[in-house]
Amino acid sequence: MRSDITADQRLKEKEFVNKHKPEKTADYTFDRVPREERKMGWLSITNITFGIATAIFYFQMGSVMALQFGAANAIISAIYAIIVAGILGTIIVYLSAKSGMNVNLLSRGGFGYIGASLTSLIYASNFIMYCAFEGMILVAAVHAFFPAIPVWALIVIFGSIVIPLNWFGIKQLDKLQKWSLPIFGLFLIAAIVVAFNRPSLYEGSFWTYMPEGVQIGGTALLLCIGMQHGIMGLTALIASDYARFLKPKDIKIGSIAIGFIPQIFCFGVMGGLGIWFGVTLGESNPGVYIVVLLGLGGVLFTMLTQVRINITNIYSSSLSLSSFFENMFNFSPGRRFWVVVSGIVAIMLMLGGIVDHLGVAMTFQGVALMTWASILVTDALVVKKMLKIGPGYYESRQRNLYKWNPVGVVSLLVPTALGTIAALGYFGLFLQSTAAFFAAILAAILTVVLAVLTKGRYYTKREVNDIPKEDYIA
Repeated sequence: MRSDITADQRLKEKEFVNKHKPEKTADYTFDRVPREERKMGWLSITNITFGIATAIFYFQMGSVMALQFGAANAIISAIYAIIVAGILGTIIVYLSAKSGMNVNLLSRGGFGYIGASLTSLIYASNFIMYCAFEGMILVAAVHAFFPAIPVWALIVIFGSIVIPLNWFGIKQLDKLQKWSLPIFGLFLIAAIVVAFNRPSLYEGSFWTYMPEGVQIGGTALLLCIGMQHGIMGLTALIASDYARFLKPKDIKIGSIAIGFIPQIFCFGVMGGLGIWFGVTLGESNPGVYIVVLLGLGGVLFTMLTQVRINITNIYSSSLSLSSFFENMFNFSPGRRFWVVVSGIVAIMLMLGGIVDHLGVAMTFQGVALMTWASILVTDALVVKKMLKIGPGYYESRQRNLYKWNPVGVVSLLVPTALGTIAALGYFGLFLQSTAAFFAAILAAILTVVLAVLTKGRYYTKREVNDIPKEDYIA
């Protein structure tokens, strides 16, 4: 029994803990997953993240880059994305699995529990925006085959279907992704076989395709890399929502597998196929060419892939919204409430045509998420491990944290602002295409400098002694 707090404070702490007990779905929205509840193998978690990796969005990225900037530049940028996102993802998965926390909770010490709300809101808005974007790909594919069905009706139907599919948390997601993956594989093979047997609009090997006036490297390659930056931060961060359930004995192999395998599939397999489909068929929109290749089967294929990705989008957005509103307003209605809210907001965005303005939104999101990932990695490897500044563990409970920690907040806001300005073209073409990378490097430098200047003072209000030594990072 600690002697430094009064009986009244103990009562308040007890009431707080009871209020934030995990839901029956065992999602552990507000605290670390207990070690005895980390029961998922690395294959199961990798399988869940394949819901992200199998999104048709990666087809579209590959096709657009190949047709606009040349297949070789698109391929080089995909290799870059695999390496950078894979390294970031591996480290973040390790931190999440070791501590039992997702990135929202990992950020509370380094940003303060109010400061971390900034990252939660950015994260949640990112997933809701992608849910709207992915949903519109599905709506476009179905409407092209069944034009009699109004677009608004398709938006409501496909926007709503992901809500019940998210109702029972991570175990339900695991089952859905596990049983739908073989069906996805069959459709994908069918599309490849049909496309292979169609005459290509480009006579040479697809990887040699280059639009007139475009060369390998230079501006074209930078523009491809800039497009990859828009999604790389997301793919590195999102696995933490699931990796916190990883079995302790699987942490080493699981960190590498969960960190790299989805990136290889996202940017290498799906992106590479998108390059091939785009060059072969002369079309950048997968909602069009998949339906052309497979007819009604293409509609079903699109439906399957988009539902797979959107149930993960809604799951992660619900966790982030829970964290944001609990931090900012002490409002904790439960994850299921935020599943419904996320689904409704995504539907409203689709109905409002917000996807027409996704370019600017993705620019900001890409810079912000890469910056956030850089802060988390730098804080763990340099500040905590190398410099031994701050605690060697992660704490998420408000009563033990400051509202703001300048280390994380300043390192997020300044690089994100400068990176967004750069991404919009105000600092020249080079920084426009490398804005997210530039922001991530600046964030890493600021994180170290501010941690040294503040001497780790704002990480925790008081020393915490109830965290298992196995959950320590440093």
